[in-house]
Amino acid sequence: MQDLTLIIPAKYEGESLPIFLKELSKFNFKKLIVLEESDKDTIDAIKNINDIQILYQTNKGYGAALIEGVKNCSTDYFCIINADGSMNPSYLNDMLSLTIKDNLDFLFASRYGNSNAGSDDDNLITLVGNYLFTKLGNIFFSLEITDILYTYVMGKTSLFNNLKLQSNDFTICVEFPIKAKRKGYILGVIPSYERSRIGGKKKVNAFKDGLLILIKMISMFFKK
Repeated sequence: MQDLTLIIPAKYEGESLPIFLKELSKFNFKKLIVLEESDKDTIDAIKNINDIQILYQTNKGYGAALIEGVKNCSTDYFCIINADGSMNPSYLNDMLSLTIKDNLDFLFASRYGNSNAGSDDDNLITLVGNYLFTKLGNIFFSLEITDILYTYVMGKTSLFNNLKLQSNDFTICVEFPIKAKRKGYILGVIPSYERSRIGGKKKVNAFKDGLLILIKMISMFFKK
């Protein structure tokens, strides 16, 4: 088994996750599902699937799932890949090869800035929002990444844990790269095409979470 754990945050993904895990079964990586113990539908949907680990998160929220998942990762490398199947696993081998070859600390998949990138999930609101937040990140934090809100990310487990991330919600998508940049870690970007989710409902609220992300970026700008 290769030295990589797939961190798979799941929330009400009883429809999507079994199908996605079947697709992931051809990859020789560890698979860690992170979800709340109260999410019985998702738990029941995967209870007969082998070759996975399940971690019940102690705090609520997407960010908490990522933080606790990587904290419980036993491999040198991790990759965040969502349970809804929108993040295409066909990129995994290339991501791992590039991360190791270029000795990257973190590699961010990007839905923008390349003819091979794109998204089936974007609408006008999310497209504009992603563009503006990415622009702010590059101007005020010198991130030099092209998709700040996409958490399809691979990297070194120990360095992620060293960041001591605190965002339990979706604002982790900006806290993570900003803190990594300030630590002087080496960041890379790879083009990626986001698929339509397999099933279930999208968890992000464009306006509410967008406002929280903006507030988070402003607070991090003034808190050096």
